[in-house]
Amino acid sequence: MSSYSSKIKRVTTHQLLSMKEHGEKISMLTAYDYSMAKILDRAGIDVLLVGDSASNVMAGHETTLPITLDQMIYHASSVIRAIERCLVVVDLPFGSYQGNSREALNSSIRIMKEAGAHAIKMEGGEEIIESIKRILSAGVPVMGHLGLTPQSIYKFGTYTVRAKEEEEAEKLVRDAKLLEETGCFALVLEKIPAQLAKRVSESLTIPVIGIGAGPDVDGQVLVTHDMLGITQEFHPRFLRKYADVSEIMLDAVQSYISDVKSVSFPNESESY
Repeated sequence: MSSYSSKIKRVTTHQLLSMKEHGEKISMLTAYDYSMAKILDRAGIDVLLVGDSASNVMAGHETTLPITLDQMIYHASSVIRAIERCLVVVDLPFGSYQGNSREALNSSIRIMKEAGAHAIKMEGGEEIIESIKRILSAGVPVMGHLGLTPQSIYKFGTYTVRAKEEEEAEKLVRDAKLLEETGCFALVLEKIPAQLAKRVSESLTIPVIGIGAGPDVDGQVLVTHDMLGITQEFHPRFLRKYADVSEIMLDAVQSYISDVKSVSFPNESESY
């Protein structure tokens, strides 16, 4: 860790802003359970996102839409019990905030009270601004999310790069500024052209975290199961695999099976 972040005993929304001001990139990964979160926190990650991607990597759904608020609270509370340093942000799942600011506030309060989360994340811009205002008025920090918004996948019909055309790009810029003006403490930009992401990051004072948005933003986020090679089916251009944990686990389990079958496990020193 750098000299600035190494001094941080507990990451807060304010310190993320300071990291941007110091020119230090913010590291962010997903977590859904106690054991994984403990490892990631020990490694020095700045932010853990309890993402609705749990719907994909933990439950095996095709999209993020099926996961419920109760399930998100379960995953978030597991993560919170593990961490000592990082900031924990929790996705509001599909159907828990769209079109109803009162329901959005109630969903956020449940996540904060029942899971002990530090902040929530919401997908969308102008269309959800009333919900964001209501949540912020209750003192709940909000992280925005623009570009490819997986909860709207059936509207888009594809996971292709967003905001390539001028009209959509200009709307994204407007939405980003609106989210900052409304009071969001940070913004995720997913799968948009790198030059557009750079433009947004340079125009905002709040941190901009990218996923498939190039290097010129204030930080990066990946799904942990993807970057560790636990999931094998997902191969987007923006994903860098830092390990092949799937193969390591496969070899270990096959060795265990072989040892059990041959009665070489447990041996004398492993018995009472």
